[in-house]
Amino acid sequence: MTSAPPSGEPSVEVSSSAPGALLEAEGLAKAFGRVVTARSVSFHVGPGEALGIVGPNGAGKSTLLNLVTGTLPADAGTIRFDGADVTRMPAARRTALGIGRTFQVPRPFEGLTVFENVLVGSTFGAGTRRREADEQAWQALETASLAHLANTPAGSLRLLDRKRLELARALATQPRLLLLDEIAGGLTEHELPALIETISAIRDSGTGVVWIEHIVHALLQVVDRLMCLAQGDVVATGDPREVMASDAVAAVYLGSPDLEGE
Repeated sequence: MTSAPPSGEPSVEVSSSAPGALLEAEGLAKAFGRVVTARSVSFHVGPGEALGIVGPNGAGKSTLLNLVTGTLPADAGTIRFDGADVTRMPAARRTALGIGRTFQVPRPFEGLTVFENVLVGSTFGAGTRRREADEQAWQALETASLAHLANTPAGSLRLLDRKRLELARALATQPRLLLLDEIAGGLTEHELPALIETISAIRDSGTGVVWIEHIVHALLQVVDRLMCLAQGDVVATGDPREVMASDAVAAVYLGSPDLEGE
């Protein structure tokens, strides 16, 4: 694990070059005018590995997922997926290659059924023909524990089931890398264990996972490594519990007298 040295300057473990990595991001940068949301961010994820990302609001976490999926272009840096440079590749092409994601706020097609929503993912996201698309959609629903609501209008779902639908739609694209953006947000403590079990099973099946989450105790039950971001910088990365216990991460969340005036 790396953390900030006494000077207060963030220290970064550059880990993008990793043999056998599924996703390698190196030196990613993004700014909106004077607002920097990613500043030379590097990380990697292997097949069947889960990387957690934490940080305060505005740290650049969701921007990072947008760069990986191609919904935002990177100002600088390189993204490789399964060894291929996808930095300038359109988002739809990246999805077809096996990069799937969920969004913070589920926005299903409310007039369609749960099954029809997931079928959109398997048909247009994965580009699968109808019969195979049906099978992929059903498999995604079963994995997300939503098959019993297949014929329910998506607009009538409660929050937990909307989150499950968001997950099922991503799974229907047959991802080898799954990006999760605060999928546990808004759920009760009673609802979390089922979601944690599902994400763990997805990771154990060999899918790489990148999970942004504010509910840290849920994250720690799944991820193999943890990365903390603040104002577009990597503050610390490594063993999840060591990262959360580090002084650098505590300073990000709680503030530190040593960093005042920097």
